[in-house]
Amino acid sequence: MSHHKIHNHHQQDLLPCLHCNPHSYIRMVHQLIERCLLLHLSRDQCIKVLEKHANVRPLVTLTVWRELQKENRDFFEAYSHSISSKPFPNRFIKRVPRLARMKQWK
Repeated sequence: MSHHKIHNHHQQDLLPCLHCNPHSYIRMVHQLIERCLLLHLSRDQCIKVLEKHANVRPLVTLTVWRELQKENRDFFEAYSHSISSKPFPNRFIKRVPRLARMKQWK
């Protein structure tokens, strides 16, 4: 077994690998973004949090966020408006787990 395979196996035990398993990695980032939405974070806050705590590159988070935004335009418009004005309406929290999956990464 090569060093590369050992490293990848160990990495997969922790988190999906972007290069080895891009579909699982994108799905993980999608789920992390949904958690950020539940915490009422802005896009920029989410990017910073995922970089710091999940070691997700900002460009990856931004790309996944934009694709989710395309698939869920109405939700993100309402979400953007709601995080700029308090309090945060409960009805948006209920909708977060139902975000449409990104079609090109299914």
